[in-house]
Amino acid sequence: MFYCRKCKNSFSEDTQQWRCNCGEPFDYVPTIQPSFPKEKIKKRVNTIWRYLEALPVKHMSRIVSLGEGTTPLVSALFEGQKVLFKLDFISPSGSYKDRGTAFFVSKLKEHKVKKVVEDSSGNAGASLAAYCALSDIACEIFVPDYTSAGKVVQIEMYGAKVRRISGSREDTAAAVKTAAHESYYASHNWNPYFLQGVKTIAFEIWEQMNWQVPDNIVVPAGQGSLVLGCHMGFNELKTAGAIKKLPRIFAVQSENCNPLSLAFQKGLTEPVPIQKKETVAEGISSAIPIRGRKVLSAIRESKGAVVAVGEKEIWESLQKIARCGFYIEPTSAAATAGFYQISQKGLIKSEESTVIVLTGSGLKATNKIMSLKNKSW
Repeated sequence: MFYCRKCKNSFSEDTQQWRCNCGEPFDYVPTIQPSFPKEKIKKRVNTIWRYLEALPVKHMSRIVSLGEGTTPLVSALFEGQKVLFKLDFISPSGSYKDRGTAFFVSKLKEHKVKKVVEDSSGNAGASLAAYCALSDIACEIFVPDYTSAGKVVQIEMYGAKVRRISGSREDTAAAVKTAAHESYYASHNWNPYFLQGVKTIAFEIWEQMNWQVPDNIVVPAGQGSLVLGCHMGFNELKTAGAIKKLPRIFAVQSENCNPLSLAFQKGLTEPVPIQKKETVAEGISSAIPIRGRKVLSAIRESKGAVVAVGEKEIWESLQKIARCGFYIEPTSAAATAGFYQISQKGLIKSEESTVIVLTGSGLKATNKIMSLKNKSW
């Protein structure tokens, strides 16, 4: 069931509406109570589907998978501290978005959807195009014209149609809504199915840490799907009695586009309206986070924080993380730059365990990285 928290209306899962009549995004109310049988989990295939009891699918035959999930959790020394890097950039399409897309497209197959449209800054579009190609679902992706060439080519190679939109990320979101009158709007930001897949990152970290959880988790945040996925996943583990405490969630934004960090600093419950500037962290360049209120609430509930990092900080951190052997896109480096800032502020202690999620591959952003190398800082 889809549910609107604001007006309390509920909708059938097979609705073609992508938001409530009041304009709010839907929440998803699963028909199952998640459970985590360790012995069964350990015997299953190494994908997100090993946590089957926590993934509400009705028809096993409709499950779509490219082997997403179970990405390595690697210990490393970074900025003088021992951390754990969650390598989601080695997912099938090159970003963590594959977690959400695998579940999302599985549900679309359940509902016999034949064509979808989506707006994306690149990674979500590439992920959706990949899984739609596997599922024989026609796919059209609207992208900002500044999107990295590598991501656009990737989307096209999967067979999806690409529409480049002049202007901002928000202009792209507006453009796709006309097409959404005729095709299913498979928005990873609006549709709550996506978060059901993203939450598996919490389950994996729990399993990879020998059924324990870290003190802290650091993620880049634009719309905040990783924040919400982590919050949902760890809370489901706690409700099921699998863990006793929740990690603190730290979200990192770009200073050039930081509606969440400004709201957090001011103690507000809603994102702050901003005039955003161009940022190398294109994957988190979202001036209007659709679920911003929930993102801020989740971070505060976890006793975490939101910080913002500058363009030079992102570039310097991108170089440092590459020297550790991880080639990631600039959006991912926002998280590593944020970790340094958070540590310097004393919000994370050296004796605490911290997971930093590396979200997207640097191979997708070659042109962007080359321009940064040639830039005079």
